[in-house]
Amino acid sequence: MPHPVITDLQQRYTCKKYDPSKKVSKEDLEVLLESLRLTASSINSQPWRFIVLESDEAKERMYRTFEQKYHFNQALIRDASHVILFAHNPHYSREDYERVIEQFVADGRISPEDREKAFRSFMFAQMNTDDNGDTSIWTKNQLYIALGNALHTLARMEIDSTALEGIDVPLVEKEFARELNGYKCEVALAIGYRHADDPNAKLPKSRLSGEGMVLRV
Repeated sequence: MPHPVITDLQQRYTCKKYDPSKKVSKEDLEVLLESLRLTASSINSQPWRFIVLESDEAKERMYRTFEQKYHFNQALIRDASHVILFAHNPHYSREDYERVIEQFVADGRISPEDREKAFRSFMFAQMNTDDNGDTSIWTKNQLYIALGNALHTLARMEIDSTALEGIDVPLVEKEFARELNGYKCEVALAIGYRHADDPNAKLPKSRLSGEGMVLRV
C-alpha cells in the first residue's frame, strides 16, 4: 500500500471542468485557509494575501477579466466553488517584518528584550531588494510555497483544484485594486468538485521517472 502522502499526490490532477452544483463546505474552506496561514516562508516573512472569491458577484468580476485573453480558463471561474487570488507584497519592508517580530513576542517565541536581535534575519529580505525597493522576485517565490501547500491540502480533503497562471494580471489587479491594496496577483486557484464530463479526470497520471531527477550522495 502506498503511503497516504503518495496516495494524495497520485490522485490529484488539474481539474478542467467543475460541477457548479457542488460547493466546498464552510468547514473545509476554513481548513484550507488555516493551512495557508501555516505555510512556511523565508524568515517567516509571510508576504502574502489570499482573496477568496465566493459570492457570485465576486466571481463574475473575475470572470470579466478574461475578456481579452485566456478564454480557455474563463468557464472555470463561474463553475468552481471558490476562486482564490494569491497575492504577494512587491515592496516587503522592515515595517512589514516588524509585524512578524511583534507576533514572535506575543506568542512567546522571543522575549521583548530580544526583539532587535530578531531583526537580523531581515538581511535575507534586504539581499533580495533592488535599488527601487522591489522585492517581488523573492516574495513571489514565497507565495508559490503557499500554492503548493494548498494543492496538497486540497488533495488530502479530496477537493479538486486548478492553479491558474493564465490570468490577465493587469485586468485582475485593476478589478481587485481595493482588495489587493498594492499587492500583486499573478496566480489564482480555482477549487471545487469535478464535473462527470471532465476530460482531464480520465487521463493517466504522467510524470518523469526519478532517474536523473533524484540524486543520492
